[in-house]
Formats: sequence, structure tokens, C-alpha cells
Amino acid sequence: MFKKIISYFYPIQLYKTTSEISKTLEITLVNGQIVLDSLNTNYSYGSLQRILRKGLQSIGFENIKSLQHILVLGVAGGSVIKTLVDEIGYTGKITGIELDEKVIDLANKHFQLNKIKNLNIIHHEAFEFVLKTKLKYDLIIVDIFQDTAMPGFLFENFFQHRLTEIVTANGYILFNTMILNDHDNARNKAYISFFKPEKYNVWTLPRVEEHNELILINRKK
Repeated sequence: MFKKIISYFYPIQLYKTTSEISKTLEITLVNGQIVLDSLNTNYSYGSLQRILRKGLQSIGFENIKSLQHILVLGVAGGSVIKTLVDEIGYTGKITGIELDEKVIDLANKHFQLNKIKNLNIIHHEAFEFVLKTKLKYDLIIVDIFQDTAMPGFLFENFFQHRLTEIVTANGYILFNTMILNDHDNARNKAYISFFKPEKYNVWTLPRVEEHNELILINRKK
């Protein structure tokens, strides 16, 4: 209780480790809440949870509750999964894909993701999973970062096309991006132009928590 009170005045580091993929990983108590951070950004809970919650709100909580299967590419500590289960009351199937095995261990130990019954976390590379999966998903959440860097494959047309093949008719893609400069802004505009208006509804939530832009895609029936 004492640490929780102190955390409202300054962050308290509870655990720190490293991984080959994410480099520095820290479990910190901030404003009474445990968060997962990399060296330069919030990985789960904290600002990231607020960012993705806004995206889910834009889709509509009641709409999400009716979906059958959600795919999360980039689980980290699982804050968006906690929003789906605890806040929205989603009871359908959730498949989470996470490349960093150390992050999965932290998520289970500190955030109890392994206790969520409708969640299946798979240790896998997101590109390969999307390439190989034979299932379709009603909502695909793409939230893949290595610290502040976003892997280049996320913006390749082949990956975008594959996402459109595995999202259901009237399904959604929620893509969390970070804009730090003019190049990133142009990159996002090029990404959006891939989705033709006769087939997709596309909208953005810019400057969420200052540097993040959410891109939302709804595949028309």
C-alpha cells in the first residue's frame, strides 16, 4: 500500500530485465498502476491502454461484444486484452501473437494473462502467422513495436493484402502507429491509400497521446 501511494508522486521500478528482441523491459508502478515499459515507450497499460481503448471505442463496445474471434498481433503485457475482457465484457475467442517470449513470461507473471480463459497466446512471428493462418477474424488489432521502432513489414502491400484476406466481411482492422516525423506521416498516408473506398471504410484517430495515430479499417460486406 505504501508503494502504491508513493507511486502517485514518482514511478517505482519493480522489476527490470532485458531481452534480445525488446532490449530493456521494466515493470513499474505508476499512479497506483503496474505498467510494462521498454526503454523509450510504454508497452502496456498506461498510455498504450488509453490509446487502444479509444480505437475500440471508435469501433463501438457493443459492436465488439458481438464478434466471434479477435486476433491481437503484438500482445506485450496484454492491456488491450484486459480492456476487451474486463471493460467491454468480450467473451468470444481471442488469439494473441507475441514474438518476445520474455514479454509473454512477464505478462503471465505480472498481469495474469494466463488466467483469461478465452485467450490463447501463441509465441510466433506476426508476419509468418498472418501468412500461414487459415482462419478469419472479425477484428485484427495490430500493435507491434520494438521500443519506438515499427517493423517495416507492417507497411508492405503484401502484408496489408494478407490482412484483408483474413478479416471477415464487415470486420475491422485496428492499427496502432507512431508518428515522430514527416516521413512517418507520409508512410501512414501511403498505407491508407492501399484501401480502396469502394471496398473499405477507413478513418484515423490522429495524435492520440501526442505521437500515436490509430488507423481503422472496416471491410465492407
